Amino acid sequence: FIQMLRSAKKRDVLQLLRRAPEEMLPFVVEAAVAAQSLASLAALSDFLDFGKEPKSLLEKFLYAAAFSPRPSGELLHLVLDKLDGKQLAPEVQETGIVAMGSLIGKLCQQKLCGLQQEVERGVETILRGLRGAEEESEVVIYLLALGNAVLPETIPSLLDHAEEGPAPITAAAISALRRFPAQHISGKVKQAMRRIFHEKRKSYEKTCRLAAAEILLDNEPSPMDVINILLAANELETETATFLLLKVQNSLR
Repeated sequence: FIQMLRSAKKRDVLQLLRRAPEEMLPFVVEAAVAAQSLASLAALSDFLDFGKEPKSLLEKFLYAAAFSPRPSGELLHLVLDKLDGKQLAPEVQETGIVAMGSLIGKLCQQKLCGLQQEVERGVETILRGLRGAEEESEVVIYLLALGNAVLPETIPSLLDHAEEGPAPITAAAISALRRFPAQHISGKVKQAMRRIFHEKRKSYEKTCRLAAAEILLDNEPSPMDVINILLAANELETETATFLLLKVQNSLR
């Protein structure tokens, strides 16, 4: 079916979308996303009205885009256009932001980061949204999107949120940082993780401290880091101390 859609003209795909029975429509939308031909994406662009369609169908489209294994710049362009400047239901908006991050990350894995204007536009959309977010839950969604995108230029912003935010924001920012490969876990990142784990500037929730310790232990820890984490483990409750000891043993193997 997907092969058939890849060779179909735009008007044929559009007709299929318009005539599909309601219970089949999500499947046809997913297939049109998977086909990723210019015709199928153009048909989706005409068919999907983000102001009118039921939330479930819009979310199905965004999930299909987010989970696409090798997305194209055109697919990201379609998602950006559909989300741009629209008043959307919160669930659709959130799914769209996370999908955007996922698409950017996968395009960059395909070495298409610098070639696609859409990637720049997507990153700017996420960063602008993060700067303007007022609700804690909004900030967390934008940080999740940055975690999906895995772009080194966003690390300073992630570090700021990791150190300064309340617990859910700190947790989301550290979780995003853990997605980065070892070459991007610089001295600056490690310093910030030490400050969080050892609570140098303020106190943090246990889960945030453990996540910070994991970044240190998973990325070529220095002997001093290992010693300091072990010393700190003595002051923590048994379960947490045991978890850290296991992490230290794994990192030393």
